[in-house]
Amino acid sequence: MDFDAARHNMVESQIRPNRVTDPLVMAAMAEVPREAFLPKALRGVAYVDEDIALGNGRHMIEPLVLARLLQGAEIEASDVVLVIGCATGYCSAVLARMANTVVALESDAGLAEAATATLGEQGIDTVAFVEGALRDGYAKQGPYDVIFFCGAVPEIPDAIRDQLAEGGRMVAVISDGPMGKAVLVTRRDGLFSRLEKFDAAMPPLLGFEAKPSFVF
Repeated sequence: MDFDAARHNMVESQIRPNRVTDPLVMAAMAEVPREAFLPKALRGVAYVDEDIALGNGRHMIEPLVLARLLQGAEIEASDVVLVIGCATGYCSAVLARMANTVVALESDAGLAEAATATLGEQGIDTVAFVEGALRDGYAKQGPYDVIFFCGAVPEIPDAIRDQLAEGGRMVAVISDGPMGKAVLVTRRDGLFSRLEKFDAAMPPLLGFEAKPSFVF
């Protein structure tokens, strides 16, 4: 399979015609080999326009939703970014092409190890992997200019929201069913605002399930 041609077609056929205009987003996604962040058995479907199941409830999110979320975050070259649920590292690799530093949080030690190895093979050295519960974020390296969720969540936990820097942007798909809303959260003068950007279907991030309420 000609992966370079498939990657070019992904940008030109899936992303560019669908309201993605940020040249930094398109350049980053044109440069990062999506197939390198998949097991060999799945590389043939690396550029399909859908989420790819990685096993154990984890996914590589579809290219168009990723591109539109990145565009909404308005990434700047000086940004420090926190990625929640980095899985095999593809989202982190794309963000590393756009931002200054990426902190990639992963709860699965095996995925984090594989992602670290792949990023090393790709010569990407501005991503720091940390292991921990996804719903806690990673306050130790905060606050962050951008927080990016690599999966849908029913709501953004306060613990993660509070790790957003003044002037920061956070993007996530909020969903408790098949279809959700991509939202942009910003912080200005200590206050948070939230704007719905577009409808999006995205697999849920494990660890964010609503806790059952006590019933008498």
